[in-house]
Amino acid sequence: MTISENQRDVEAPLLLTRKNQNDINECRITAVVLFSTFVSVCGSFCYGVAAGYSSVAQAGITTDLGLSVAQYSMFGSIMTFGGMFGALFSGKVSDIIGRKGTMWFAQIFCIAGWLAIAFAQDAMWLDVGRFSTGFAVGLFSYVIPVYIAEITPKHVRGAFVFSNQLMQSCGVSLYYVIGNFIHWRKLALIGLIPCLLQVVCLFFIPESPRLLGKWGLDKECRASLQLLRGEDADVTQEANTIKETMILFDQGPKSRVLDLFRRRYAPSLVIGVGLMLLQQLSGSSGIMFYVGSVFDKGGFPSSIGTMILAVIMVPKSILGLILVEKMGRRPLLLASCGGMSFFSLLLAFSFSFRSYGMLDELTPIFTCIGVVGFISAFAVGMGGLPWIIMSEIFPMNVKVSAGTLVTMANWSFGWIVAFAYNFMIQWNASGTFLIFSSICGGGIVFIYAMVPETKGRTLEEIQASLTDFLR
Repeated sequence: MTISENQRDVEAPLLLTRKNQNDINECRITAVVLFSTFVSVCGSFCYGVAAGYSSVAQAGITTDLGLSVAQYSMFGSIMTFGGMFGALFSGKVSDIIGRKGTMWFAQIFCIAGWLAIAFAQDAMWLDVGRFSTGFAVGLFSYVIPVYIAEITPKHVRGAFVFSNQLMQSCGVSLYYVIGNFIHWRKLALIGLIPCLLQVVCLFFIPESPRLLGKWGLDKECRASLQLLRGEDADVTQEANTIKETMILFDQGPKSRVLDLFRRRYAPSLVIGVGLMLLQQLSGSSGIMFYVGSVFDKGGFPSSIGTMILAVIMVPKSILGLILVEKMGRRPLLLASCGGMSFFSLLLAFSFSFRSYGMLDELTPIFTCIGVVGFISAFAVGMGGLPWIIMSEIFPMNVKVSAGTLVTMANWSFGWIVAFAYNFMIQWNASGTFLIFSSICGGGIVFIYAMVPETKGRTLEEIQASLTDFLR
């Protein structure tokens, strides 16, 4: 046996120990990671509160301020219009002032928006406040999943990013419950509480280590990793991986928006934009924003319907959070999309029978089952998974422009759906839900053909596999 072979025999256990130690460090979930995730998803809670507000406040606002259907449709949908503008700047802002700085910046608009709504005396101030809140939510929708994906260990990344959807559901559920008992102006003031909580708590969480690495702040990047992984953790391998990835990107050409349309980024772009369009064109924004009117249309008491939704939304989101790391992204997306398609079809048949005077006594029951089933299926998968996948599939050198484009696509089509929804329901409720069902059915084919499984892989591994897909 040669000396080199002896040396390898001696070193092998050491290398294995070091590798195992690195694996343990990468799997560690520290209190700092948990707290940082909680602080960031306070912004998601603000989004859920804003989404639920327009449904429960509709009767009070239209009565007190004398708004027409068109005026209230503008108020409800203009949040998504504001979100589109927030998305336009989200990627660039988060790269310039940081993930934490972007969340602080967003809260300025969120707080101002709630104050404008709470003290509004006419439709104009309602719209201004709603637009401002939407601008904040547009920033949140990009920066929160990206920040969580960049700080969490790979084996729990999906579940942690899915907490974004869980907190949105918590916000919606809270307002579906208290909105039946509290005046709409007081509801707007209550919306300030999670905003102020996040503003204070952001002082106590670290900046994203991957962003610090992109800025060339190696010392700060390592310090952030050390804080996130624990004081006794060996972060050398993870820090070196981040540094090597950033060096590779720095050696390449600088990213522009047009670079996204190069062949090497085509799979990521198609997947990211496709999932966002599917999420919105499925009708989710319209149902969430005006769920009370859907219950009323089907003859089911809206106050009871919203209470039922409030009870089941959070458990369903928790179920999605658990399943995302057990089932994986693809199966959960397929199941969610299939459920949304089925329950939309049930609503279409329900309203169709009602229009012909058939099964009148069953229509309210079908309406309740259809709405609750659709929102439950959405909360389990399609509500949060597109944002998880968006945060995983784009490399750092195009993440700004890609995240901006993908988030803008989401909010642009969300605004169209939210604004047109009330008019579509008045035009033909059955036809509206038949369209949504067909889109969800097409989404199943798209997910099966295009969306990869990203569970249990590092961000660098995912991005490398997609970049090499067309080579």
